[in-house]
Amino acid sequence: MDLLMTCVFVGYMVACITAIQASQLSQESDRVINLPGQPPSPSSISHFSGYITVNQENGRALFYWFFEAQSQPSKKPLLLWLNGGPGCSSIGYGAAVELGPLRVGKNGVSLHFNKYAWNKEANLLFVESPVGVGFSYTNTSSDLNKLNDGFVAEDAYNFLLNWFQRYPQFKTLDFFMSGESYAGHYVPQLAELIYDRNKDRTKYPLINLKGFIVGNPVIDDYYDYNGLLEYAWTHSVIPDHLYLKAKEVCDFRLANWSDKCNNAMDKVFDEYNEIDIYNIYAPKCLINSSSSFADINGQSVEALGKLNYYGLRRMRILGGYDPCFSVHTEQYFNREDVRTSLHATVKEVKWKTCNDSIFRTYIYNVSSILPIYNKLIKGGLKIWIYSGDIDGGVPFIASRNSIQTLRLPVISPWLSWYHHHQVGGRIVEYEGLTYVTVRGAGHLVPLNKPSEALALITSFLTGKPLPTHRYSNP
Repeated sequence: MDLLMTCVFVGYMVACITAIQASQLSQESDRVINLPGQPPSPSSISHFSGYITVNQENGRALFYWFFEAQSQPSKKPLLLWLNGGPGCSSIGYGAAVELGPLRVGKNGVSLHFNKYAWNKEANLLFVESPVGVGFSYTNTSSDLNKLNDGFVAEDAYNFLLNWFQRYPQFKTLDFFMSGESYAGHYVPQLAELIYDRNKDRTKYPLINLKGFIVGNPVIDDYYDYNGLLEYAWTHSVIPDHLYLKAKEVCDFRLANWSDKCNNAMDKVFDEYNEIDIYNIYAPKCLINSSSSFADINGQSVEALGKLNYYGLRRMRILGGYDPCFSVHTEQYFNREDVRTSLHATVKEVKWKTCNDSIFRTYIYNVSSILPIYNKLIKGGLKIWIYSGDIDGGVPFIASRNSIQTLRLPVISPWLSWYHHHQVGGRIVEYEGLTYVTVRGAGHLVPLNKPSEALALITSFLTGKPLPTHRYSNP
């Protein structure tokens, strides 16, 4: 009705009604019905999936999976979720095993309902980004050799503009973004692009961005690598002599590490061969366990030049309740009946949890996101960072040190927050930014601690504070 009234006021009744009808037809063509293995759930699940073209000339299109909020979708905010890698699927991680309402079962055949799904509090939009990830594609192969943070942000921005044309009823809702890992680059840079272009209403349509939240995010190379090393030593993963050697020979401010530093850090990662770096107390997936953590498709870290632990993080099978979940998700999303139901029509694409070639060709030309944080904090966006505290890949130490360099005034000091009368983690509120840890969670917080993760996102979206007294919540 709001759209119809707008049509009346601007005097383009017929044309606008036609546009509304076209968008409704387009939406319905993307509605997911008869998804194989979908179980009955306590509340109805309304979901849509398909392609949004982001570059007509080159034939680039990003695949999405969208879940309406379980109640009052017209009043709940819209939340975009992106996974990182680069090269990992937001469908395979975020939607299918973390925060979506339908999780892939261990047999790769069935789905089960996630009672801690984030669409209890928001309309959830998962996008496989960049092109080459999951079902997303380009008809111009040279695009895959140009992937960098700016390229990804531009495509994601165009995706949003075109998605809102298909789903105009969500355009006026509060819009938030979220993600984890290398989405610590994707999300703030997309936020900055939206923030800048929202200022020029004569050229760009308004996107109602209110803020973003990122988990275990890659923020700054120097602090991320230092944090990784410190975490390994303080959590008894590496011995004293290796820690001291790496501290002596490594200058993580350099774009290219010395041979001595590469050798030392190679040994640091070797120590993680027996455990999961992303959840150091979880069981390790033993499928294909013969491959070395320090090797990428047969090439040693040293042979690759500077150790890019983003790629190592992506290459690993992440830990959690089922550390081998990627095996099951790949089985499920490569089924022809599943792809048909999801409107994944590019048949020649084999769906993978992570695309190895994206990591190899990605151009890492941004070493720090901290200047963007400074800019967007001043711009008034709501910004949260959270960390699972047993992630050794992008540890809380790295995030804390990055945040401290922003020199933000402290509003509420570091203290415990509680969930079901137990410590859920720690929280500190700065002027313009909130930092939260989740106790006992690894790199994939919504997988490891789903109930706590739902409490976290609920607090972020609604503004209701996390309980800071043991008996202040049920």
